Amino acid sequence: MSAVWSLGAGLLLLLLWVRHRGLEAVLVHHRWVFVCLFLLPLSILFDVYYQLRAWAVWRLHSAPRQHGQRVRHIQAQVREWKNEGSKRYMCTGRPGWLTVSLRVGKYKKTHKNIMINLMDVLEVDSERQIVRVEPLVTMGQLTAHLNPMGWTIPVVPELDDLTVGGLIMGTGIESSSHIYGLFQHTCVAYELVLADGSLVRCSPTENSDLFYAVPWSCGTLGFLVAAEIKMIPAKKYIKLHYEPVRGLQKICERFAEESKKKENSFVEGLVYSLDEAVIMTGVLTDEAQPKKINRIGNYYKPWFFKHVEKYLKADRTGIEYIPSRHYYHRHTRSIFWELQDIIPFGNNPIFRYLFGWMAPPKISLLKLTQGEAIRKLYEQHHVVQDMLVPMKSLEKSIQTFHADINVYPLWLCPFILPNNPGMVHPKGDEAELYVDIGAYGEPKTKHFEARASMRQMEKFVRSVHGFQMLYADCYMTREEFWDMFDGSLYHKLREQMNCKDAFPEVYDKICKAARH
Repeated sequence: MSAVWSLGAGLLLLLLWVRHRGLEAVLVHHRWVFVCLFLLPLSILFDVYYQLRAWAVWRLHSAPRQHGQRVRHIQAQVREWKNEGSKRYMCTGRPGWLTVSLRVGKYKKTHKNIMINLMDVLEVDSERQIVRVEPLVTMGQLTAHLNPMGWTIPVVPELDDLTVGGLIMGTGIESSSHIYGLFQHTCVAYELVLADGSLVRCSPTENSDLFYAVPWSCGTLGFLVAAEIKMIPAKKYIKLHYEPVRGLQKICERFAEESKKKENSFVEGLVYSLDEAVIMTGVLTDEAQPKKINRIGNYYKPWFFKHVEKYLKADRTGIEYIPSRHYYHRHTRSIFWELQDIIPFGNNPIFRYLFGWMAPPKISLLKLTQGEAIRKLYEQHHVVQDMLVPMKSLEKSIQTFHADINVYPLWLCPFILPNNPGMVHPKGDEAELYVDIGAYGEPKTKHFEARASMRQMEKFVRSVHGFQMLYADCYMTREEFWDMFDGSLYHKLREQMNCKDAFPEVYDKICKAARH
């Protein structure tokens, strides 16, 4: 009974403190209080619900049977929109706060919302080595489903809650992308409901123009209802080699060198300052030295980027064997390094052992509860950007990032970019090695101003024929946007398929200049 009284007294004191400081002040300056007491437990409930649902669907084998019925319901909604006179653009009815992107889509309030409740794995075809999934299947859900069967997908984008639909309509990347390309390049077919309500399948040999135009289109050509993705055999461990490197030129040379080696199953770099980095290379294996196994995904383990930094501080190389699924989601628990700004003591051993099992809070819940004050604070004093630049421009790019925003660590992830049709391809006729530079955190430059600084970076990325990931804030004008991306096939299909009255142009959907 005394424990109940103590808890009650504690909550009363907390409420009095919140009332004294003001709720907005607490949410802005002491956000960890709200996150730890409310969002972490709520995130656990979310996870339990979705895991139980996925288990029940798998046991009852209901997903394939119900998929056709759900797709017909989507078609009926589109036809209803047509019968109503096609007066508004259409968009998915999924609430904006549920997406992993920090941007909240205000267009949801004015567009016709088409409800798409498609979140199941439909089929695992071991003979064709293909998995067919619905668009709301997450990376955490997919690896949990495939790994026990001995399979995985070639590119497993990092965060658990990233969805197949988001990774196709936007983009996705992982440290295996130097071999397989972006997430879209591991897909072999898409199924879409178009603006006229028809259901269409597209692949490199069937409706090929649509197949190549769908990636990066952000749902402005049709509603994705299923995708077929390549599978590869899974192995138990990743043998990971850590190599600290100093000096910017040497960092870029070593990173490019390792990225060109196909014998490396994985290549990743974490840049901790302008001239300090750790380059990691990994290979898949079923054998491991027991004393060198590191289960980094366990809740009580240090955050991965902090663990990697130890090799830099000790100035030593090292080898570890990491269970495959732990490796695939190695940055999930700390949301790369974003969680340190939300829960400053989150990597403390005491917190990890007592409460780490609840982390991380759902990004969707963070968005839902952030409020206007926090949203503006993040917009003006926080950067979440991924810029894709040619490997040959890496050194100059890191120097530009340092001068314009000075955010560390930087995430380096190499990928091969084939010369396929669509919005994103190399400047030349051949495939080219690119690198994703991810910057997540508070800029340390004194002159940082969100719009001006990001426009300067966008200008640089265009100058080297690079690309900006579309989940992030984009400040380009329409002309600048279509200078960065190749819109020829995209615009041709929008005209042919009567999309102009059905869906907004991708620029109008994601760019700040169009939304303000």
